[in-house]
Amino acid sequence: MSEKVILIGGGGHAKVVIDCIRAAGDTVVGILDDALEKGKMILDCPVLGTTKEYDRYDGYRFMIAIGSNKVRHSMAESMTVKWYTAIHPRAVVSPYAQVGEGTVVMPNAVINAGTVVGRHCIINTGAIVEHDNIMEDYVHISPAVALGGTVKVGTETHVGIGASVRNNITIADGCVIGAGAVVVKNCMECGVYVGIPAYRKEEDSCTGKL
Repeated sequence: MSEKVILIGGGGHAKVVIDCIRAAGDTVVGILDDALEKGKMILDCPVLGTTKEYDRYDGYRFMIAIGSNKVRHSMAESMTVKWYTAIHPRAVVSPYAQVGEGTVVMPNAVINAGTVVGRHCIINTGAIVEHDNIMEDYVHISPAVALGGTVKVGTETHVGIGASVRNNITIADGCVIGAGAVVVKNCMECGVYVGIPAYRKEEDSCTGKL
């Protein structure tokens, strides 16, 4: 039976989430967004109102279609709803992997056996998450990222586009791994890590953005 889903957030990330939900055979009923005018159409999906109106839609599934890890975290904790999990049919997810509620797995992503992906994560287009990884809640694994086996990524961490992480690496909560970085040592302190091999930029605080 087709699920009926309401999205929280109507920005660019929402567009690919809409595609993902539709590809999975489910329906996006509409969008709640505090910055968009009611009635505006996003890929043929209407803006229904603001996020404060979510409790008017009892019986629907919800998904937070917002790229910011911190915002997804805040929204998820402020709402009591049934969350939708979006897995694109062209993603490869091992039957021996686990994917938490509210997470989206984009086309051509790979999640291999023994991996556990937390709640409200983004596993973006073409990302490779090898065996026995642990993705804590509210993580964003960007397009074309490659994570070796037995990698742990902490809560709210963002791994930037095209980054690579060697096997048996731990990355702390709230980190940003810069685009194209190559991580070969544990990132045990919150911060921004860039370069080949990746190093921590001392001048950057833990903002969750790069």
